Amino acid sequence: MTTTLTRAARRRPPSTTPPPRRRRTSWWPYLLIAPTVLATGFLLLYPLARNVLISVQEFGLPQLVRGDARFVGLANYAGVLGDPEFWAVVRRTLVFTAINVVLIMVLSTSVALLLVRLGKWARLLVMSGLVLVWATPVIAATTVFQWLFQSRLGVVNWALVELGFDGYRDYAWFADGPATFAILVALIVWQSVPFAALSLYAAMVTIPSDLYEAARMDGAGAWRVFSAITFPVLRAMFGLITCLEVIWVVKAFVQIWVISQGGPGRATTTLPVYAFQVAQSLQRYDLGAAVSMLMVLLLVLALLAYFRQMYRQEELS
Repeated sequence: MTTTLTRAARRRPPSTTPPPRRRRTSWWPYLLIAPTVLATGFLLLYPLARNVLISVQEFGLPQLVRGDARFVGLANYAGVLGDPEFWAVVRRTLVFTAINVVLIMVLSTSVALLLVRLGKWARLLVMSGLVLVWATPVIAATTVFQWLFQSRLGVVNWALVELGFDGYRDYAWFADGPATFAILVALIVWQSVPFAALSLYAAMVTIPSDLYEAARMDGAGAWRVFSAITFPVLRAMFGLITCLEVIWVVKAFVQIWVISQGGPGRATTTLPVYAFQVAQSLQRYDLGAAVSMLMVLLLVLALLAYFRQMYRQEELS
């Protein structure tokens, strides 16, 4: 029997199925996206490389005209780091960033939780308002805040006087350092909350409702539900938005420059404003480039430390 099967197998015609052909690698997708990638890389990397080059050269107005900048190594960085005013600006920037980011995250989380609980039409109305705020140009929003806090014709002074606070009649908000600082915080928080709130809301609606129902059946309150379910599930999303808001606040320049140009005094001078003042007012573009590179370095180090802490918490959980 075995011999018969063997002979039949030998007489069986060979398979006509062709061997699998090697799949050719198509370069068309890479060629199609190459112009976009190259243009993006040029627009991002060239300014950074140029800024690094200027920061290690003696580059003022004469060098800009003649084009004979000479290499000075890290002398510009040493000059900036040895200036006490630079460290005062760094501390002010850290305080400014911390206050803004905390307020943005607290208010954004509250608005996102509110959107989850609202009905269809109320949610649509609130989301439309958030989108309109988000779409408002920075210059336009800054100008509106200038009008609101104008000393004689401002709505804020008028409302405070009507409420009985006569001390705010013709009060010059922008002549007082802490008051200007507070106005800038309110402006940046107002501009930042819509993006963070909508992003958090989009993430919250992906959490299965069964988790919330089980927690409520166990008698968990609102805070317990948020701390035990919402925040742990969306920890990565909270971390991402926090990092984006840190970057947004640190690099805020237009709002500060339009309202106060870093004043009164130095009350609202942050690192971007300080770099611009050094480069334009003193015409020391090399020192301005060094300040901007140090700002980028400090921001990268802060974000790396934050990501490392998040990674450790993820491992522990």
